[in-house]
Amino acid sequence: MKEKRPVGRPRKNWTAAEQDVPLRVEVKDDQQVGHLNVRPHGHARNELEERINDLGDSWETESLFEDVIEDITEDRFFDDVDAVSPEQAVRYRQLLRAVGPQEFYSRTIDSGAISAKKLLTAFGIRPPAFLEGLSDDAYFGLLTLAMSRELAKRAKLVKYNTIDDAVQLLKKSRNIVVLTGAGISTSLGIPDFRSKETGLYSQLEKLGLGINDPQEVFNIDIFREDPTIFYSVAKDILPDTKGLFSPTHAFIAKLQNMGKLLTNYSQNIDNIEANAGIRPDKLVQCHGSFATATCQKCGHRVEGDTLFADIKAGNIPRCVKCIAALRGNGTMKRKRSYNKSTAKKGRRRSSDDDDDDDEQYDIPTAGVMKPDITFFGEELPDEFSQRLVKHDRDIVDLVIVIGTSLKVAPVSEVVPYLPPHIPQIYISRTPVSHINFDIDLLGDCDVIVAELCRRAGWDLDHDMIPPNQKVKTKLEDGYKSRHIFSAA
Repeated sequence: MKEKRPVGRPRKNWTAAEQDVPLRVEVKDDQQVGHLNVRPHGHARNELEERINDLGDSWETESLFEDVIEDITEDRFFDDVDAVSPEQAVRYRQLLRAVGPQEFYSRTIDSGAISAKKLLTAFGIRPPAFLEGLSDDAYFGLLTLAMSRELAKRAKLVKYNTIDDAVQLLKKSRNIVVLTGAGISTSLGIPDFRSKETGLYSQLEKLGLGINDPQEVFNIDIFREDPTIFYSVAKDILPDTKGLFSPTHAFIAKLQNMGKLLTNYSQNIDNIEANAGIRPDKLVQCHGSFATATCQKCGHRVEGDTLFADIKAGNIPRCVKCIAALRGNGTMKRKRSYNKSTAKKGRRRSSDDDDDDDEQYDIPTAGVMKPDITFFGEELPDEFSQRLVKHDRDIVDLVIVIGTSLKVAPVSEVVPYLPPHIPQIYISRTPVSHINFDIDLLGDCDVIVAELCRRAGWDLDHDMIPPNQKVKTKLEDGYKSRHIFSAA
């Protein structure tokens, strides 16, 4: 019986000539090989795909690796396992891009320079516990996937690294795309979604709503089946800013007023951009907002703030147009009270249920109003793709991502979709590993944008920015382009 190669291990009889790659490479900057003779990513991925397709009956193991790789990927280097140093990790990622996966294997694993288990850490992968104690061959499949993910990323641009580089980009750019998330509103008391302790999803898990996943609060099918789940928590995410906006919102408005803002793609549903004066023609609310609401029965649309009193009281808002029609026909009947304490948790409508659900509802009833936020299972607004594809992609000259981890598709695909030669700046509390930004500015968003404006010589007047604010900055260990900001 012919012996099989270890999972994910490359064929040893591939030569450098077959790969058409240079044998010697000098690299100097983290995650950047734009100045090298680099093979197209597609070719490298084809090699990986060929190896994966040649795994035979080991597909179950590969599937397992794909399932767990997100859980064991970390955005910072490891100090509690046998791991490469930050500087070594940079060099290994550069080498992979420069010479391709097959030669990379030859120079690292096959040469005995490093184990596959330890090499995983160069790509931000923590060796999983379920492989502990196995031979090094057991890690090859996971390493192959890690390499494939790295090659699929945009390569960092070598000439942009410092805070001053970021300032100069701001000053010279005229068509800036700004992509924002919940992190730009947290200073106003609005929670983000994914922070481990304070995020909305973390809080929802503690409420016992009878759902399997806190994200189901924003699932359109569940809303249509039982809107009480959404409205039981809606008051906690309802924007109650009374015209307030954060310094980061003010920063985006300043870019607009200086003629520099191409588009602000916002994932936020709080509509605070309007408070800051960001014009509708410069704003795409990718996930909708509370600004308007629509009846789920007749389609009647109203201003969102007309629902706020009901939402704050924990009531399900009903359509006034439906109510008027029912009264006019003399058929208005009250909806029976809904006893949350006796409701079946996690209930899903089955095919045996009465479509009219007569036991719980008197019929007819007025339609339920739903804020025009985009739930899971709903399509994003047409404006999102139309503007991105037909307008912004061709003229953008700088990309700034602020206060988002970019983990929700399709908005997460905006940055990779834009031309890779366009500079990209990332501003948030924590870094991300699935996208290579040119400059990472880490810390409080409000502090960072205020400091950028100060260095650019721009006034950013805002009550939340202390007079003569002093900001400390330092490089994160192992990086030339990752800067940590803190207010002194």
